[in-house]
Amino acid sequence: MTPHHPLASSPSAALLPPDIPPPQRPRPRKRVSSQELLANEREIEIEHVGQLYRLRLTSLGKLILTK
Repeated sequence: MTPHHPLASSPSAALLPPDIPPPQRPRPRKRVSSQELLANEREIEIEHVGQLYRLRLTSLGKLILTK
C-alpha cells in the first residue's frame, strides 16, 4: 500500500513524475524593522563577508544601502 500523497488529488500532481517531490511551502522570511536596526541612529554600518556597507535613513524617510 502506498502512502497518500497530499497533492495526489490536485490536477498539477498528475503532471509530476513520481520521483519528483511535491513543491515545498516557502518558509516565512525573517522580518526586522528599520527602527530596530537603526536604533535611533540615521546611519549604521553592516559588515557582510568582509565588506562594509552603510545603511542610511534619508531626510525623506527612505533607506539607502551603499558599499
